[in-house]
Amino acid sequence: MSTGALYNDQGGAEAAVEAGQETTPTSSSTGAAFGLFSTDFKKNEDLKEMLESNKESLKLEAMKRVVGLIAKGKNASELFPAVVKNVASKNIELKKLVYVYLVRYAEEQQDLALLSISTFQRALKVAPLPLFWFHSGNLQMCADEKPSPLRQDPNQLIRASALRVLSSIRVPIIVPIMMLAIKEAAADLSPYVRKTSAHAIQKLYSLDPEQKEQLIEVIEKLLKDKSTLVAGSVVMAFEEVCPDRIDLIHKNYRKLCNLLVDVEEWGQVVIISMLTRYARTQFSSPWKEDGVFDENEKAFYDSDSEEKRGQTEAKPYIMDPDHRLLLRNTKPLLQSRNTAVVMSVAQLYWHLAPKHEVSVVTKSLVRLLRSHREVQYVVLQNIATMSIQRKGMFEPYMKSFYVRSTDATHIKTLKLEILTNLANEANISTILREFQTYVKSQDKAFAAATIQAIGRCATNISEVTDTCLNGLVLLLSNRDETVVAESVVVIKKLLQTQPTQHSEIIRHMAKLFDNITVPMARASILWLMGEYCERVPKIAPDVLRKMAKTFTAEEDIVKLQTVNLAAKLYLTNSKQTKLLTQYILNLGKYDQNYDIRDRTRFIRQLIVPSEKSGALNKYARRILLAPKPAPVLESAFKDRDRYQLGTLSHSLNTKAAGYQELSDWPAVAPDQSVRNVEVIEPAKQSKSEDKFYSDEGEDKDEEGSDSSGSEDSSSSSSEGSSSESEDESSDGSEKTSSDSGKNSSGSEKSSSESEVERKKKKMTKKAPQRKSKPTATDSDSDENGNGPVAQSSSSSAESSSDSDSESEDESDSDSPTPQKKTGAKAKPKAAVQSKNEVSLLDLDDFSPAPTNAPKPSAVSPSLLSDLEGLSLSNVSSAIQVNASSFGPVKTYELLHHMTGKGLSAKYHFPRQPCLYQPSMVAVQVILTNGSDQSLEEIHIGDRSPAGLNIHCFNTIERLEPGASVTVSMGIDFSDSTQAANFHLCTKEDQFSVSVQPAVGELLMPSAMTEPDFCREQGKLLGMNETSATITMATANASSQAVTKQVQSVANVGVVPCSQNGLHRFAGQTVSSGALVLVSLELKESSSALLTINTDKSIMASMLLRDLKQALVQP
Repeated sequence: MSTGALYNDQGGAEAAVEAGQETTPTSSSTGAAFGLFSTDFKKNEDLKEMLESNKESLKLEAMKRVVGLIAKGKNASELFPAVVKNVASKNIELKKLVYVYLVRYAEEQQDLALLSISTFQRALKVAPLPLFWFHSGNLQMCADEKPSPLRQDPNQLIRASALRVLSSIRVPIIVPIMMLAIKEAAADLSPYVRKTSAHAIQKLYSLDPEQKEQLIEVIEKLLKDKSTLVAGSVVMAFEEVCPDRIDLIHKNYRKLCNLLVDVEEWGQVVIISMLTRYARTQFSSPWKEDGVFDENEKAFYDSDSEEKRGQTEAKPYIMDPDHRLLLRNTKPLLQSRNTAVVMSVAQLYWHLAPKHEVSVVTKSLVRLLRSHREVQYVVLQNIATMSIQRKGMFEPYMKSFYVRSTDATHIKTLKLEILTNLANEANISTILREFQTYVKSQDKAFAAATIQAIGRCATNISEVTDTCLNGLVLLLSNRDETVVAESVVVIKKLLQTQPTQHSEIIRHMAKLFDNITVPMARASILWLMGEYCERVPKIAPDVLRKMAKTFTAEEDIVKLQTVNLAAKLYLTNSKQTKLLTQYILNLGKYDQNYDIRDRTRFIRQLIVPSEKSGALNKYARRILLAPKPAPVLESAFKDRDRYQLGTLSHSLNTKAAGYQELSDWPAVAPDQSVRNVEVIEPAKQSKSEDKFYSDEGEDKDEEGSDSSGSEDSSSSSSEGSSSESEDESSDGSEKTSSDSGKNSSGSEKSSSESEVERKKKKMTKKAPQRKSKPTATDSDSDENGNGPVAQSSSSSAESSSDSDSESEDESDSDSPTPQKKTGAKAKPKAAVQSKNEVSLLDLDDFSPAPTNAPKPSAVSPSLLSDLEGLSLSNVSSAIQVNASSFGPVKTYELLHHMTGKGLSAKYHFPRQPCLYQPSMVAVQVILTNGSDQSLEEIHIGDRSPAGLNIHCFNTIERLEPGASVTVSMGIDFSDSTQAANFHLCTKEDQFSVSVQPAVGELLMPSAMTEPDFCREQGKLLGMNETSATITMATANASSQAVTKQVQSVANVGVVPCSQNGLHRFAGQTVSSGALVLVSLELKESSSALLTINTDKSIMASMLLRDLKQALVQP
């Protein structure tokens, strides 16, 4: 049993635990089993006994329970002595579990863990090495003068686990042993062990930083590794140990760029981050766009001086090919399913790409907003920073940032921030309408943030300043004091921009002063009164009089503004306010807050003339009533661009520990020759080296392809519809990629198969008479004859090239028919010739036998189709093949004879139970040979997705020209209308085909009485019910017509019904057996209510659409 199976058994373990807690054990054995997680002090005694027993099965069961304890967060450290005794067990499964335990507790129980070091050496070392033991705090060698040779454990998981445990023992004294183990593991044949050694480097460095130089040597060695499994881990070790050693990356830069698509997702994040820093130090800035425009202007202004011409010639920016390689190879990762990868690529483009190319990341970032709120928060923070500098990037997707009622407050605030950043004269009216709705939100913090956003829009866009002010004044009468308070604060800031025009607003706010209780709002009104007291000479003294009454009960911020108001009124209207000012100053003199006391003493000395005040009293008016600049309402994300996007420092807006700043672009780029690697390979490969994901030059012929692909990628060129070409590209890319460390070509030039297929199709269209059997120079194997070159298996690479291949296939779909026939005739001759001259280099020219294809049988291929007429149960004959009452079965084209080089295929659904598996849908395929030559070994090849369950028909040994044969298949669609993609293969070719089921073909009739129907329908209400009112066509008004139309769409059975005008049908899905109930209630004036009850909501909506279309049309 594998370790993975262990965790699958946890459900049973938890059930046993719950049962044990609820029941009282009646025997000692029961107590041992169910008292496992009890709080009794003897809770682990039974485990210790099992671990010390002589039976491997008992030990294995005990270790499963121990690991289960760890998984549930329980403390199992007291079992360490009993567990560590089994570290040398010969049982691989037991040893795996012991290593899992040791990784968890080795750091806590260091002394005991040291006892097992010899076992780890046995698992790791190949050369004879001395064994060590721990005595009195010192590491000592065993007494044997001739240590016995140590054999490396044959299991790579054991070797990796041993190194993982060894690196988890945090004892400085074993550093030499750890270093030796890491060096040995770095040269291991298994990439998994080498990956583990890269992880151990970081642990050893944190334990003993003095080992840095030796670790750098190991890192340098691992960086040259061609395995995608190792790449991410060693770059992580590089970032941890020596991030400043850029020289180690030079020779591996291009390899890392090409391997990036195939590296595991978290490794992609680390590599992209490192390459971003590398590019900022090695390439010149692509943001010097002015040179490009000057070059265009030079041809227009021919009368310019020679000196100016010389200057413009030196300005144009030419991107380094390695810089372009990085941008081109990371672009497909924008389609990754991992949000961290998408975010990493986005920050790379933001910091490295030319400004006109950065917008390619916009759509991918907006896509991430459909993810969890934690992901939304980080992505929105980065978009907020981007939208400040480049509004045009996200303006087309403005609706994606509209606030939803289900959003959390912090998500709403960030969306509000982005909408404010995107506001301009063109869209401000739309945004303000949104803001009006947000102000009414029940979320008070969000409503307050919306008012601040309105204020920012009013400041930034002068055309709507008055409109925003009027709207904010209306909010002053709102019932919610939070909204009123925030409105006052924002109005105060807006009034500072043009105070002369809005005296009425100040008066209105003074009247509302008594009703406002929020301290900040009251302080804002008092500041406005004091600042513009000369414009409201009658109101300001009255406000001061009211404040004098409540001064002692006010908040500190309100008291400070009251003192300021009193001082300003004393200077401008001393007759009315002199006594009030003295009263307030006396109150403030004895206030509990020292700020207010200090302010009061300062103001008294400043405004009240006395002998001690001196000359300062003369400038009191200038000091207190000086004109003040209007505040600038800015985004909180304005200064965050100083941090690298996507980092913790950017999210926190403060420098976090371990943050590495991006360096500025170098004025002159360093020599690019440092990245050149001497590779012994034919020169022909250099033609296609720069064509990976190329944006230009794709319409040129290329003879050598360094991508893996099946032999028929050129022979099965697309001449059908664009959907067929899309199926080809998606099917081809599902093939398993070879290990990228197998040969240098596969690692240095990782290219997408869909891209190469597209090029091969062009070659076939331009030279269709060429022999379809490739020679040694243009075969799909690499230059060393090592078989298919490693291809990109990343889903992002598939999706990025699908659209391109689809558009090209549509434009070039019409090829001359005679030329295709000529190419087809030449095929058998080439095959005969290649059979006579078989060499290692030609092995790739033969299509490997499909592993899923059934072996040839002596039974006639059409025997199964002859058996289709037999019924497996007592089902009425109305369900027999081609005997349905609603007309002939619909036939669909599977393969066109032009695309299939004479082989054509059609399929239909006989609507019978499948002979092979009950969960499969029966499909009958009619194969026809339209060529003038016999076709041999027709069979089913690879299928997509890989887990698709298909029962293939037996291989057809020979199909004569003009002959047809009907064969039967079974396909498990899993209650989905997703197409089943597979290869239809002959002896020499294979063609990508797909079977697309209608939703009604995924059902089978269900016999049901009317009471049973009503009872089951009652269980499927609410979200399980889908209905629509339709207008029936006149021709479909009768009962027979309704039954015919419904059964033409869906394979359902008729349920007897006692009510007139009510039709009921019942069926169940073939794969899962879920009930699908259809009812049609006819009403007056040709209207009808169509209802579908099923827990398959997506299937219900699709079926409703198809039935509605069939019943509405005459």
